[in-house]
Amino acid sequence: MEITVTGKNFDAEVKNSSEPVLLDFWATWCGPCRMIGPIVAEIAEEYEGKVKVGKVNVDEEPELANAFRVSSIPTLVVMKNGEVVKRAVGYQPKEKIEELLR
Repeated sequence: MEITVTGKNFDAEVKNSSEPVLLDFWATWCGPCRMIGPIVAEIAEEYEGKVKVGKVNVDEEPELANAFRVSSIPTLVVMKNGEVVKRAVGYQPKEKIEELLR
């Protein structure tokens, strides 16, 4: 299941998460974001209980986007124990996203 990540729930959902977190920085007007969205949703289902998947709308959460230095979207960020371990910018096929999570 995907969760909407905001400045308000970031610490509880992401920083203090016991599982790795895949953050998808996106916007409604972004074509590649719409292409990657269903893939991210599929990963959220398949990896439920192993990986938490969070969606960050960059238009609604500019502070979070700035904190992660997101300049292009979609940007995927993998966090473990509150630290960024991997990131990818632009459209990614499912295999590449799964590789980020390994």
